[in-house]
Amino acid sequence: MELTLVNENGAAASVLMASDLLFGREYNEALIHQLVVAYQANARSGNRAQKDREQVKHSTKKPFRQKGTGRARAGMTSSPLWRGGGRIFPNSPDENFSQKINKKMYRAGFASILSQLAREKRLVVVDTFDVDAPKTRLVTAKLKALGLGSVLIVTDSLGENLMLASRNLTDVLVVEAQRADPVSLVRFPSVLMTKGAIAKIEELLV
Repeated sequence: MELTLVNENGAAASVLMASDLLFGREYNEALIHQLVVAYQANARSGNRAQKDREQVKHSTKKPFRQKGTGRARAGMTSSPLWRGGGRIFPNSPDENFSQKINKKMYRAGFASILSQLAREKRLVVVDTFDVDAPKTRLVTAKLKALGLGSVLIVTDSLGENLMLASRNLTDVLVVEAQRADPVSLVRFPSVLMTKGAIAKIEELLV
C-alpha cells in the first residue's frame, strides 16, 4: 500500500510503502462499531450506586391509616412506589461493564479504521513531528501549514516539548503509537502519523 508522505507545508514529498494488511483492508462497519463500543464499555469504572428500600433513610411509621381514606394502603414511605423511596432493582457499585474482544478481532477492526482513513484522505503522513520549545503557537503554526484543524497526532515517541505545547489545545490530541485507540481514530476528522509511528503500529499489529 502506497501512502503519500508530505512535507511541513503539506505538499507531497515522497511515497511510503505500508502494509496492505493495515492500510488495504476492506471497511467493516459492524466490527468497528463493536470495537468502539467495547473500548468505551471497558473504560467505565462501574461506580454508580442506588439505594433499595432498606437503605434509604425513611421513617418506618405508617403514613396514614389503613382504611377510610380512599387511598391505596401504604406501610412506609420507603416503598419504591413513593417519591424518594428505594429503587426496586438498584444499580450496584460493583457492576461489571467490560466486554471481551479477541486479539484477531481487535487487529482486524483497527486495520479497517486505518484503511478507511487512508481511503477518505483523512490520514496525513509526515517524516517527523516535533517542536523546539514548549510553545503552543509552534504546534498551531505547524498544523496550520499542513492545513489541519482538529487532529489526532500519533508519534513514535512523545517528546516533552510536544506534550507540553499541545496539552492546552482542546481539539488536538497527541499520543504515542502504542497508545493509539480506536475511539480517538474514529472521533477526530483528521489523523496525523509520523513515519516511525506507522512502523511501530505495523510491528504491533501485523
